[in-house]
Order: sequence, then structure tokens, then C-alpha cells
Amino acid sequence: MGGPLDGRVAIVTGGTRGIGRAIVRALAGDGAAVVLTGRDPARVAEAAREAEARGAQALGLVAEMGQSEDIQRMVDEAKERFGRIDLLVNNAGMTRDGLLIRMKDADWDEVLGVNLRAAFQALRASARVMVRQRSGRIVNIVSTAGAMGTAGQANYSAAKAGLIGLTKSAARELAHWGILVNAVAPGLIATDMSAALSSEMREAYIAQVPLKRIGTPEEVAEVVRFLASDGASYITGQVIHVNGGLYM
Repeated sequence: MGGPLDGRVAIVTGGTRGIGRAIVRALAGDGAAVVLTGRDPARVAEAAREAEARGAQALGLVAEMGQSEDIQRMVDEAKERFGRIDLLVNNAGMTRDGLLIRMKDADWDEVLGVNLRAAFQALRASARVMVRQRSGRIVNIVSTAGAMGTAGQANYSAAKAGLIGLTKSAARELAHWGILVNAVAPGLIATDMSAALSSEMREAYIAQVPLKRIGTPEEVAEVVRFLASDGASYITGQVIHVNGGLYM
């Protein structure tokens, strides 16, 4: 029996680790052909092989989301290889944390470039394909930081807040063509980013979470999987929080 996403094509940026890797697994397991990007060639190849082992077609691309040319190449190669694009998951992101009074312009620019500008460029390029199809789904991975702010992450919080605004505007513009645009906002999740926190900071964050634990990448991926499914056909312009109650 085929999966619920058989015949559909998904792009997942930053699909080689953490939340992105879990999303690739979930979509591949549901039968979607997956185009995934990352910066490390070995990780890209490994993630693509893992998707194929789940029975999916996969295309791994080494790409730098801070480079406009790489973003357009990603969309072009996906369209050339599979003939269509049904889902874009804007997951690639980065942080350059620091107190705002000490934050360098370069740290602001780089974080806004990867987390917001690149997401816009990927959304724009993919939407052009989806408009011709008169169908598609776009899921932007945002953050609780974009909704409530995080001390020491003025750049990251601003980028994710901007991505929430982009999600809502794009949802209004693209609904005419049957394209649904939503955002998923993880809280504290067990990824490389959270692993870099000191034990004191981790405990301080967990103390603010009503469920008193860190979430898993798979718990975020399950929400993306739902938004990609037929069951989410009347949902657009929404931000779905996956944070254990940290932000309500």
C-alpha cells in the first residue's frame, strides 16, 4: 500500500540534522519524494540514503542558504528531477547569540539573512512553481523566540518574528491558487542548538516549561507531517506551537 504522500514532492532545507532530519524521515516514510539540503556533503549523502531506505526517492543537495544562487538552484533541480513541488519546509536556520548592546552588525545581518531572507527567497521561488500547479503547501519553521522574545537572541527573535509575518502575508496572497502557508514554532527541542547550552541554562529553560522536559525533533516533525497531509486542507496562515506549554 502506498503512503498518504505518494506522488508528492517535498523540499526540506537544513534536512541533515535535528528537526530537519526528523522531518525528512517523516515525509519519506509517508511516501513523498524528498529534496533535502545541507552544507556538509557527507551529512547530505547520509540523509538522502536514509530517506531512500524508507522507500522514498531522494535528492540531496549541498547548498548554502545564505546564497541566493543556491536557493534558486535547489528549486530548479527539484522541479527538473521530479516535475513538481508540492511542499516546501523552510527549516534551515542559525544563531549568533549575544546581548543586543554588544551585538555586531555582521551577527545581525547573517542571522537575518539565513533565517528570514533565505526563507523568503525559497518561498518565492517555490510559490512560482506551485502557482502554475494551483496547489502546494509551505511550512515555515519558526520559534517561540519569534513570539515571546529571548534574551540574548535579539537577532534570532527578530528573524523568526519576521518569518511569522511572512507566513501570514503569504497565506493571504497564495490562497487564491490553493497554496496553504503555515508555521510551526518549536520551543526547547533536543537539537545541536540546545545541546550547546550550559547545564544551568538548560535547567533554567526546563523550569519554565509546564511539561518539565525538552521536546524531541520527532514531535515537531509530526506537526509538519500533519500540515502536509490532506487532513490539513482547511488550515492556512496559522502558527502551531510545539513547546510543552512554554508559550501559550
